[in-house]
Amino acid sequence: MLEKVHGVLPEIGIATAQTAYMLVLTLVVAFIFGGALGIWLYIVRPDSLAPNRSLYLVLDAVVNFVRSFPFLILLISVIPLTRFVVGTAIGTTAVVVPLSISAIPEFARLVEQALLDVRRGVVEAGQAFGASRLQLIRHILLVEARPGLINAFTILSVIYLSATTVAGLVGGGGLGNFAITFGYYRYEPAVMAATVLVIVLWVQVIQMAGNYFVRRTDKRRR
Repeated sequence: MLEKVHGVLPEIGIATAQTAYMLVLTLVVAFIFGGALGIWLYIVRPDSLAPNRSLYLVLDAVVNFVRSFPFLILLISVIPLTRFVVGTAIGTTAVVVPLSISAIPEFARLVEQALLDVRRGVVEAGQAFGASRLQLIRHILLVEARPGLINAFTILSVIYLSATTVAGLVGGGGLGNFAITFGYYRYEPAVMAATVLVIVLWVQVIQMAGNYFVRRTDKRRR
């Protein structure tokens, strides 16, 4: 068993690097665009900083629509867009396109919820002191919501670590492709188990790091 795993260690290393590449790029895109979209959702929702019911309903519907797609269906549906953006629908970079499309509204909803968890009284106090809308967002909302935002990003990281394993179905590489190619097709349960172990370790590290930073930023736990 150990000999079989040892024989594919170089391939495990390559697959792990590919998974890291897909995950990091996806999280960066989701952080930038999903974070901005989540803040926008919070601002324009009814009874918020700049309520706009019509705009909120449109944004809310779009976010829900994209989130409702199972990732595998989305992966196939956006193949033309993927080809347009990166020039190909196959490969590690290509998979980042559907991963990002899926992750942006997912993170946006998590960000919106984290901001909603900020006590209304804190926001009202900032408004009473004459803080502008931008100041309220930068210096009050985002600061007070840090534990929730970090927790949201941790959840997103774990979800899309799992999603990267689907990349193997379209030749995207990564641990999912490795498990299929070297484990499933070759009937090697030991290799499959080793792959699962690597993914489990990733999840544990991500979750532990997230919990650590949540504790560091949560005023209620000090």
